[in-house]
Amino acid sequence: MSTVTDTTGAGSPAAPSATDSGPSRRGLIKGAAALAGVAAGSGALGGFPTIWAQNIKTVTLRQFGTGVSNLNAVAEKVKEDLGFTLQLTALDSDAVAQRAVTQPQSYDIADIEYWICKKVFPAGVMQPMDVARITNYDKIVPLFTTGKLTPDSTIAQGTAPHTVGFVDSETSTTFADAPTGWMTLIPTIYNADTLGIRPDLTKAVSSWADLLDPAYKGKASILNIPSIGIMDAAMVAEAMGEVTYADKGNMTQDEIDQTIALMIKAKRDGQFRAFWKSFDESVNLMASGEVVIQSMWSPAVAAVRAKGIPCKYQPLKEGYRAWGGGIGLAKHLTGLERDAAYEYINWYLSGWVGAYLLRQGYYSACPSTAKLFMSDDEWGYWMQGEAAEADILSPDGTVMEQAGARRDGGSFEERMGAVACWNSVMDENRYMIRKWNEFIAA
Repeated sequence: MSTVTDTTGAGSPAAPSATDSGPSRRGLIKGAAALAGVAAGSGALGGFPTIWAQNIKTVTLRQFGTGVSNLNAVAEKVKEDLGFTLQLTALDSDAVAQRAVTQPQSYDIADIEYWICKKVFPAGVMQPMDVARITNYDKIVPLFTTGKLTPDSTIAQGTAPHTVGFVDSETSTTFADAPTGWMTLIPTIYNADTLGIRPDLTKAVSSWADLLDPAYKGKASILNIPSIGIMDAAMVAEAMGEVTYADKGNMTQDEIDQTIALMIKAKRDGQFRAFWKSFDESVNLMASGEVVIQSMWSPAVAAVRAKGIPCKYQPLKEGYRAWGGGIGLAKHLTGLERDAAYEYINWYLSGWVGAYLLRQGYYSACPSTAKLFMSDDEWGYWMQGEAAEADILSPDGTVMEQAGARRDGGSFEERMGAVACWNSVMDENRYMIRKWNEFIAA
């Protein structure tokens, strides 16, 4: 979801010095102390092994994924807390899917979205993960295990994470129909997406159909990532009453044709100012006023507001398009490196990263651990839909919201409880991509 960057975390290792040889008592104590400190902060005491910490500083794990969660701050904190090096590469979603399958030796950890997992995991380039080794497995929100936020929730259309989240065995590449002891990805990040608007330059917006309102001719935009853009287009077409879908996440060729025909007509009528692929592009289009309504991601809206420019993540009556991502392990990963990767996953779910992601407008797979690293006011604003008592700050200290503000869309339950569909890979994926490209080229 962003342009390509390569980063390497920096910091002081938490392992013994190079002069220590073997698992000495002194070395064990130092390793245990460092890791226990992390565990204590997360409430996960006892979840971190210590013997392998003697050599952990020599480990480098190569992670790639989208720019949403491949963050320098995470690599730096890994080095500080766990002692090893995490090398990050951020690509856009389509490049992530391609690299995962075609260059499996080029990475150790794949930080990917669940719709990408549907493409990648059956290729046999990743290994199932043992849930018994995941310390906070029981704290993962049920969206990732049952597909339901609450027992009474309706499972949304599209590639719901739980449908591609499990396999039957350590060697399986076929998705299981129900939770098992083996996961394809350990969930980390997710959100409910909607349209971003410039409230100072638009009238009342309440429906996905408003993206094609002639009032915004030449001022609208949609993201140009086919597997995601087609879902936004479907939300628009359905809201307009132009197309009726059996499942927006798995369209027939006829439904794809109808959807793309609607979008091509809108494009030829001059509705769209641009099509964006990266976070920065969407921010610049909205901040400049070239676009006043578009597909957007929550942190992009916050980035526009941080510039002092009005921008709103608009709740819509038809609901949200959701996405989720997680961490998967390359098939070749074994031994100490695999142990380090499991430790990294457990650390990731222990709270610090979850709080960091929440402060950007995303959600944590284990919100109860993230809460331990947030103030009551932050938690009230980001998760409970309450008015902020003080200014709300981003992870780098930038003011994102003024005191008194409420999160667009309300509480976690209100937002994730109104998901209409998940980002998806369709049976007719190749046909869909060809038709999408016709739309962009029209």
